[in-house]
Amino acid sequence: MLFEAVRGLFSFPNPVNETPARLVAGAVAVIAVLAIAFQQGWLIPVLAYGFVARALTGPTLSPLALVATRVVTPHLPFRPRYSPGPAKRFAQTIGAAFTLTATAVYFAGFQVEAYALVVVVALFASLEAGFGLCVGCKAFFLGMRLGFVPPSVCEECAPYLR
Repeated sequence: MLFEAVRGLFSFPNPVNETPARLVAGAVAVIAVLAIAFQQGWLIPVLAYGFVARALTGPTLSPLALVATRVVTPHLPFRPRYSPGPAKRFAQTIGAAFTLTATAVYFAGFQVEAYALVVVVALFASLEAGFGLCVGCKAFFLGMRLGFVPPSVCEECAPYLR
């Protein structure tokens, strides 16, 4: 029973509704830009927490994702558009790597370098929010095409590999 609860906690939705994903990306972009523009380094670990939470549990432990999926999206007039969960999880993991590195670098005294990493996060999040372009997903699909990611990891990714 405990195993099932833990397994459920660390699950990731598949497929992923693009609307809340893009809303979260928009919020991430805004937070990242605010962190940079106002030199608010304390926001970097906040971003890192969000990416780690989403990579590990989907929306379950991410306040931004919970608000986007349960509060905002149901009131929007958009029909759901879905994309493969494994690709989105990979993208969240890349965001976690960037923001965790930025957090470590920031607190090691290298603020400029940390903010440079946050600029990359802001750029990628803006592309996702504004244009539906998930750079991490594209990298995941490329990894599949090149054979680094076995087809069994994401069978529903086949249409994206052409």
